[in-house]
Amino acid sequence: MGEIEGSYRVLQTPGTRLGAQFNAGISTLEPGQSLSGNMVNRRISQGRGIQIRVQGLDDSQEFFDIEPKALGQILLSEVFHRGNLIESDYFGLEFQNMQMNWVWLEPTKPISKQVRRPANTLFRLSVKFFPPDPGQLQEEYTRYLFSLQMKRDLMEGRLICTENTGALLASHLVQSEIGDYDDTADREYLRINKLLPYQEKVQERIMELHRRHLGQTPAESDFQILEIARKLEMYGVRFHPAADREGTKINLSVAHMGLQVFQGHTKINTFNWSKIRKLSFKRKRFLIKLHPEVHGPHQDTLEFLMGSRDQCKVFWKICVEYHSFFRLFDHPQPKSKAVLFTRGSSFRYSGRTQKQLVEYVRENGAKRTPYQRYVSFYNFNFPSSTDSVVDSPQLSPVASKGPLCLSPSFQMSNLSLPGQTPSPLQSPILSEVGSNARLEEEEEGRRKRYPTDKAYFIAKEILTTERTYLKDLEVITVWFRSAVIKENAMPEGLMTLLFSNIDPIYEFHRGFLKELDQRLALWEGRSNAHVKGDYQRIGDVMLKNMCALKEFTSYLQKHDEVLTELEKASKRLKKLETVYKEFELQKVCYLPLNTFLLKPIQRLMHYKLILERLCKHYSPAHRDYDDCKEALKEVAEIATQLQSSLIRLENFQKLTELQRDLIGIENLTAPGREFIREGCLYKLTKKGLQQRMFFLFSDMLLYTSKGVTATNQFKVHGQLPLHGMIVEESENEWSVPHSENPVWTQTPQTYWSSDEVSLEQESEDDMNSSRTSLDKQTHHRANTTMHVCWHRNTSVSMSDHSLAVENQLSGYLLRKFKNSNGWQKLWVVFTNFCLFFYKTHQDDFPLASLPLLGYTVSTPEESDSIHKEYVFKLQFKSHVYFFRAESEYTFER
Repeated sequence: MGEIEGSYRVLQTPGTRLGAQFNAGISTLEPGQSLSGNMVNRRISQGRGIQIRVQGLDDSQEFFDIEPKALGQILLSEVFHRGNLIESDYFGLEFQNMQMNWVWLEPTKPISKQVRRPANTLFRLSVKFFPPDPGQLQEEYTRYLFSLQMKRDLMEGRLICTENTGALLASHLVQSEIGDYDDTADREYLRINKLLPYQEKVQERIMELHRRHLGQTPAESDFQILEIARKLEMYGVRFHPAADREGTKINLSVAHMGLQVFQGHTKINTFNWSKIRKLSFKRKRFLIKLHPEVHGPHQDTLEFLMGSRDQCKVFWKICVEYHSFFRLFDHPQPKSKAVLFTRGSSFRYSGRTQKQLVEYVRENGAKRTPYQRYVSFYNFNFPSSTDSVVDSPQLSPVASKGPLCLSPSFQMSNLSLPGQTPSPLQSPILSEVGSNARLEEEEEGRRKRYPTDKAYFIAKEILTTERTYLKDLEVITVWFRSAVIKENAMPEGLMTLLFSNIDPIYEFHRGFLKELDQRLALWEGRSNAHVKGDYQRIGDVMLKNMCALKEFTSYLQKHDEVLTELEKASKRLKKLETVYKEFELQKVCYLPLNTFLLKPIQRLMHYKLILERLCKHYSPAHRDYDDCKEALKEVAEIATQLQSSLIRLENFQKLTELQRDLIGIENLTAPGREFIREGCLYKLTKKGLQQRMFFLFSDMLLYTSKGVTATNQFKVHGQLPLHGMIVEESENEWSVPHSENPVWTQTPQTYWSSDEVSLEQESEDDMNSSRTSLDKQTHHRANTTMHVCWHRNTSVSMSDHSLAVENQLSGYLLRKFKNSNGWQKLWVVFTNFCLFFYKTHQDDFPLASLPLLGYTVSTPEESDSIHKEYVFKLQFKSHVYFFRAESEYTFER
C-alpha cells in the first residue's frame, strides 16, 4: 500500500522566487514515453543500483542513483549535498509505510530493510525538527525551506489556525512568490495555486493583506511566515493517535520542550523533558516515567495505548531523536553490542545535535556557495554551485565572534560594555548582510522609483511612525488584554475604563494608517495619477483625520484616571500585580507597560511637530499648504488642551517606573512630587569612592546601589529631604570623578529644608557591582534609563525625557558594523533614548536594542572608509555602528 505503482502526477506549484507567475513542473520523460512505461524503464537491472524518487518541499521531484544495500544516510547525504543544504540536520526524508502512515527514513539502516520496493516509493524532503524560534535558523535558505513546510502543512490541514491567520500566512506566501501586489497577477496566481483548503472563501482577504506587504523581500516574507506560524499551537505538531487509561481518544506529539497531549486539536498537557525520567514502550503500551517530585511516588508512570507495537516504536524513536537533538550537547554514542543476547531496542539518534549544528554553521556557514532565488531547471529549486552571486547572505566578521543561536530567552537589551559579550545587534537574525552589489542595485532602483521631494519624506515619516504607534497601541489592546482575560486578573470596572477609552482610539488609527499607506503608495508612482500630481500631497489626509481626532479628546482626557486606577489596582490586587509583572517580561512589552498608555497624547505632539515641518517646507502658494496649515491648527488646539495633562502623566509614569525598580522606599508617587534627574555619582565611604545611583526629586534626593539580586533592583541607602539643605562645593583633594557637576545643583526648586536628615545604615557588602553584566536582566529593565545610566556612568533629566518623546522616529535604515563589508536593512524604532531593531515593521517585538545614552553621533571620518551618502556614526568607547538613511531629510532627522 505504501508504494506508488504505475502512473504518478507531479503537482503544479510555483516554487519560483523571482519573476515567474507559476511553474508548471519539469517533465522527466523522453518524447513518446508514457508515465507508467517510464516507471518500468527506470528500473535498473539487479545489482547495478536503483533510482529513488525524492520530492522537494516545493513539490518538484528528482531521481537519485543508490546501491541496493545502501544505508538511509547515503540517500540523505546525496539529497543534502545536491541541495547545498548546510543546516541539514533539521530535515529528513519521509515515506508512507504499509499502513499509509508517514514515517522517517532511518539513516543507520539499509533502505531495502525499511521500504519494500524503494524504486516505486516516493520519498519527500520534510522538516523533522521544529525549533521554537525561527531566529535559530541561521541560513536564509533554511528559512525558505521552512516556509515551504508551513505552506505544505497549511494545505494538508496540519497547521490549524483561524481563517484570518490562514489568509495572513497565504498573503506572505504570495508576496514571497510573485512580489508586490498586483490585482491581475494575484488572481491568476491564486487561481492556479492552492494555499488553503478554504482559499476561495478568503481570497479577497488574502489579496487585501498582500497589498500591505509592499516592498517586502522574499527573505522577509519567509521570516514573517515563520514568526506567525511558530505562535500557533499546531506549529510542527505531528499527531500519533492513542488512548489514555480510561479509553479516551487522544493524540500524542513531541516538540522541542517535551511531549504534548492533545484532545482533538486542543493541547491538554505538556510533559517537559526535565520532568521525564524514562520513555519506553511494551507492545501497544507507551510509557512515560516521571521524576517522583512531579506527581509523587505513586503516580510516576503514565500509560497510553496506541494502535500497534509498530506505532508505539515509531513514536518512541521520534521522541528519542527530539530529545537528543534539542537537549544534548553531543550526539549519543551507540552502545557496544551484547555478546550473547540483547534486550530491548538499541536505537540511537545518529545526527548532530542542535548545539553541534550551530557550531558547525558558525565554522562553515560563511564558506558555503551563495545562492539566489530563481526559476530553476533543477526541479528542487536548490541552488547550483555555478549560480552567479546575486545575494550573498553571510555572517559579519563581528557577528562570527558571538553566539550564533538566537535562543528563545535571547536578552535583547544587553548593553555594549567593555569586557562583555558582543553587542545585541550581533544576533544571527541581525548578523546577515547582503552583498554590496545587491544593495547598490536596490539603491539605484529606489532612487528611480521614489520621489525626491522633501515633502514626500516628511509624509513618509508620518506613515512609518504611525505604523509603530499602532503596534504600540496593540501592546495594550491586544496583548495585555489577552493576558488579563486569560487569568481573569482585572476587575470589570477597570477593564471597562481602560479598554473603552483605548479601543476607539486604536480603531480610528487603524483606518488612518490605511489611508496613509494608500496615499504614499500612490505618491510613489504606482499609478499614473502621479503624472498629474493628484496624490503627491498629504495635507488633505491629515486635515480629514485631525478633525476626526478632535472627537477623541474626551477619551484622551481620561488617560490620567486610567493610569492612576491601573496603578492603584495593581498595588491592591495580588493577581493583577503578578500578571502585570509577568507581562512586562514578555518581548512584546519592550518598554515599561504604563509607557504605552501615554502614547495617544504623545502622538498628538508628534503630528503637531511634523505638520509644522511640512508648513515650513511648503511655500504658501503650494497646493498642499492650506490643508497642512488647517490640519496643524486643528491638532495644535487639541495638543494645547492636553499639554498640562501630558506633563502630569509623564511625571506619574516615571515615578511608578522608579517605584518598581527601587527597594527600600514606599509611596514614591506622593502628590506634588516631581522627578528632576537620575544618574551616577561617586560617594566617599570608609571603603573609598563607591559608585551610587542618585535620584533627584522636587522634595528629596535618593541615593542607591545596584546589588546582584534576582530582581536586579536598586537598593535605597540614603533619603535626604531638600528642605533647608545646603549645597557646597567640595575640596578638590579627593579627585572625585564628576564631583563638580552643576546639573545636580541647579534644581528649579527654591527651597532646601532644615529638617533633620535620617539616613539608613549602609551595607557595603553588595556595593561593588558597578560593572555587573546586564545579561541577567529582564529584557525591558535593561532599557530603562536608570540601568543605562548606571552602566554608562551618566545622568538624564526629566526635561531630557520630554524632549526624547518629541523625537521618536521609525523607518528602515541600513546598518553596518565597524569591521564588516556589507550593509543590512533593518526596521529601526528610536524611542526612550534607545534604538530598537526589527527585521520588518510587521514584527511584534524587537530582536535587539541599543540604548544610546553615552553614545556620540557624528559623520564618518576618512579612516572609516565609508563612501556613501547619508551615513551617521554611533560610538561608545570601542563600540562603533554606521547607519545609512534613504534621504537627506531622514539623515538630518
